[in-house]
Amino acid sequence: MSYDIDELPESPSRPPLSERLKTPEGQRIVKVATVVSVLTVLLLIFCVWWPLISLPPTMSDTQAEVKSTLLIFSIASAPVMALVWGIAYYSLRHWNAGSGDTPPEDGPPIRDNNRLSLAWVVGSALLTAFLLVWGLAALTSTTTLPTDAKPLTINVIGQQWLWNFQYPEDGGITSNDLVLPKDRPVIFNVTSTDVIHSFWIPEMGIKIDANPRVTTTTLTTPDTLGVFNVRCAELCGLNHSYMETSGRVVAPTDFDQWVKDQGGSPGMLVPLDVNKIEPKE
Repeated sequence: MSYDIDELPESPSRPPLSERLKTPEGQRIVKVATVVSVLTVLLLIFCVWWPLISLPPTMSDTQAEVKSTLLIFSIASAPVMALVWGIAYYSLRHWNAGSGDTPPEDGPPIRDNNRLSLAWVVGSALLTAFLLVWGLAALTSTTTLPTDAKPLTINVIGQQWLWNFQYPEDGGITSNDLVLPKDRPVIFNVTSTDVIHSFWIPEMGIKIDANPRVTTTTLTTPDTLGVFNVRCAELCGLNHSYMETSGRVVAPTDFDQWVKDQGGSPGMLVPLDVNKIEPKE
């Protein structure tokens, strides 16, 4: 069928938003939006409150970065979670057929709604790009030393079921307690003499595998004086739960004195091969 240009049928005008919201479909959208809004607020409150009571104290720049990344990622994901939960709740609550009732007809599909599809794709792309950029920046900041830094190198040796710490730059002393100077970057060379362990300092955001005959490296900068925990986070045998010790962050002058008390000499380099360490009884 063909029409003259003056005889073409007029497309129906779209009613204003206030009128569309009064329709049954508009009312459903309003109810879903209300549920999503309430859930978003509750989730945002939870994202801020939960880390304050569940995460260990912050004693290094790495742990501070871990907490800020967790907070930002949680806040960014809260609206998405609220949208999924809100639609699921409303669907289960209002869009189900009771026993003996005739199921309602399917609503109109939205796959051809170009504006909705575009908004979903653009929103997902922006959120993904933001999380990627933030994650890479956080990773770089916690794995890069300042150019003028003078880091302390510590060899960490795991064995069933204790930790040994060697200080090759301070006379090669060995200790079962980890002592760190405040505000000085520390490089941990981590290995194992038997099975796989995991070197974990919760208060500093440090967690890395200790593998036999392989050295893995991680770093951090302690910035708070106090006591912290060192644990094994890899099931490594019968007494795995007892493979823990304490450590402490002290002032630089106190660290030098501790090195002297252990029979070492601050700043005296003694090369050590962490792969040739005999298990300590």
